[in-house]
Amino acid sequence: MSRHLTLKVDVDTLRGTLEGVPRLLDLFERHGISATFLFSLGRDHTGRALKRAFRPGFFAKVQRTSVVEHYGIRTLLYGTLLPGPDIGARGADVMRETAGRGHEAGIHTWDHTLWQDNVRRRSARWTWRQMTRAHDRFVDVFGHAPSTHGAAGWQINDDALRQLDTWGMRYASDGRVADDEADRGAFRPVAGGRALDCIQIPSTLPTLDELIGIDGRDASAAADLLLARTVEGVDDELFTLPAELDGMKLRPAFERLLVGWKEQGFALGTLGEAFDRLDLATVPARRWRWGEIAGRSGELMVSGDRASP
Repeated sequence: MSRHLTLKVDVDTLRGTLEGVPRLLDLFERHGISATFLFSLGRDHTGRALKRAFRPGFFAKVQRTSVVEHYGIRTLLYGTLLPGPDIGARGADVMRETAGRGHEAGIHTWDHTLWQDNVRRRSARWTWRQMTRAHDRFVDVFGHAPSTHGAAGWQINDDALRQLDTWGMRYASDGRVADDEADRGAFRPVAGGRALDCIQIPSTLPTLDELIGIDGRDASAAADLLLARTVEGVDDELFTLPAELDGMKLRPAFERLLVGWKEQGFALGTLGEAFDRLDLATVPARRWRWGEIAGRSGELMVSGDRASP
């Protein structure tokens, strides 16, 4: 049986778009790999994320992953002391180049910080407005509707999931597999008592930044730990990588992962390819819930129990 590993690139910031994405494109070309890139399409307001300082575990993660080093002072001031630049306007050429070089492109969000910090509590109208702005900008940049979606910070609500169905999307990757969850596969999310059509393909592996700094672990050791986890076990994984980290300072460790996964027999590819491998008749309905992931502060969307809506 073939082994498959999906690569999902989350692009959160202007810097990640203009600097991280081109470096990843060159890296993927060198290794003959296609990936899914999910773009933030509105303004970069990364600096406003500092209000998360009161969230449990936030400072520990900042210290472990050297946020200033990875994101840069300028990015951390966007939306506070500096106006937030329009990522979709300034990064459109890079986004189109990504698709032109054979990669899948989709929506991450309109305003990453605004979405991540608010969507859990906001109304259907607010959710629809944020998603519509991102969808319209995507069409402006690429000239066609997006094929997929991956929520910023793995933060989502039922109204957003229903909007994916309204758009006619067949698949998305908006959440994670919980650390204690044995069932790691794709599922139809249940919202309002109904199983939706847009299939969720959750991230199954920890990110590099969730592993760095734990027990003194550096980036290289974090990559080795991931490779030890995947050397045996399931044959279908999904790894999410931030363009701002794995495309820049952590790129050597990420390339170590690419080489190792290929040596382990994985075919590396896109969300669309993962969807095409599914037997749709057997994809179960599952509820989702808020849960914690080791190495990450706050709660996020994780797959829950099977359901019979």
